[in-house]
Amino acid sequence: MRATKKSLAMTLGVATMLAVAACAPSTGGGSENGSTTESQNASEHAPSGEPINVGIITSTTGPLAAYGETFIDGFEAGLDYATDGTGEVNGGELNVTFEDDGGDTDRAVTIARDLIGQGYKVLGGTASSGIALSLAEQAEQNQVLYISGPAATDAITGINDYTFRSGRQSLQDVATAGSFVDVAGQQVLVFAQDNAFGQGNLAAVEAVLGAKGAEVTSVMVPEDVTEFTPFAAQVLDAAPTMVFVAWAGATSGAMWQALDQQGVLDDITVVTGLGDTSTYNAYGAASEKIDFLNHYFPGATGNEINQAMIEHVEAAGGTPDLFTPDGFVAAQMIVRAIEEAGGAEDVDAMISALEGWEFDGPKGSYTIRESDHALIQPMFQAKLVSDGSGGWVPELVSEAAPEDVAPPEAG
Repeated sequence: MRATKKSLAMTLGVATMLAVAACAPSTGGGSENGSTTESQNASEHAPSGEPINVGIITSTTGPLAAYGETFIDGFEAGLDYATDGTGEVNGGELNVTFEDDGGDTDRAVTIARDLIGQGYKVLGGTASSGIALSLAEQAEQNQVLYISGPAATDAITGINDYTFRSGRQSLQDVATAGSFVDVAGQQVLVFAQDNAFGQGNLAAVEAVLGAKGAEVTSVMVPEDVTEFTPFAAQVLDAAPTMVFVAWAGATSGAMWQALDQQGVLDDITVVTGLGDTSTYNAYGAASEKIDFLNHYFPGATGNEINQAMIEHVEAAGGTPDLFTPDGFVAAQMIVRAIEEAGGAEDVDAMISALEGWEFDGPKGSYTIRESDHALIQPMFQAKLVSDGSGGWVPELVSEAAPEDVAPPEAG
């Protein structure tokens, strides 16, 4: 694999974000589900030795830089795994260009148009939901394959024929939250900031847990509030069976302290998403009282692919984290698409190669749902435990089966 990296200056700034695999491929991109004849035909028709261009657009500067770093780490590990270390598919070298979107939608679209103008037929990446939606639009307009990364917006699923995703979506987070209690006939209260992020989470809880028989209520907190005691008291007075917390930003610590001081965490099941490693120590004394839904942490699963990913990332000097598997799976999907299509020129063939594909990845068993390209995958329940030196680390409580947390079909 030849990698061209542009603007990869890394920053340590991280935006706190709510976080919140059936037949193992013998050569990474392939699957036991795939026809041997198809794979042979793809190899026969591939332009041997001709480079295959792949563009990865993600944040390597800006507020989501840390997410971009872990995505790229996972992508490089995934390409190594999926190509058996050759960096080639059907005899063609993968020429991967990494571009920094800086968290800016206009910049990302400009980069995408430039790559497409150079003849790139395969694009991937981005942790920003807004950017992912714009890149999906570019993919449809220009008829190229786009595989979104960690962006969690549900709107990516089913948006068009050309767009897939390599991570989970918000509806899967919410469905995992519902696995902590039997919500049928119970009150589930959403405690969130009164902004687009919070309202989106409320809508997802209503759609998923409401459909399972929960009575969904909410306490929505204005963004400019810094004193959370009155709102925590409202939660306690409502006496719900479960509280789903959707929160992001610098006020997280004060918010959790208020919930703890008001006794909410003692008397009610409180569920929120476990983010990346930078958030593990953000909950203070409340850490052991919170139930966490989780997309991924390195100890969530012990399968061989996960171990291979971890070893590759650590050998390269990185640290596996929340979105590392999203990069790894994106690489698996790209290799699969190119391999089965006999190259990257036939975009329709690449799409067909991915639709309905079942494969093993770092989290376990994955399926790309043919109807809307949702990525059906396991999710996890976790808790934070003391690491013995004043910090906190995640520990697996249970795995939620892919089918149990699958999002409703889009459209």
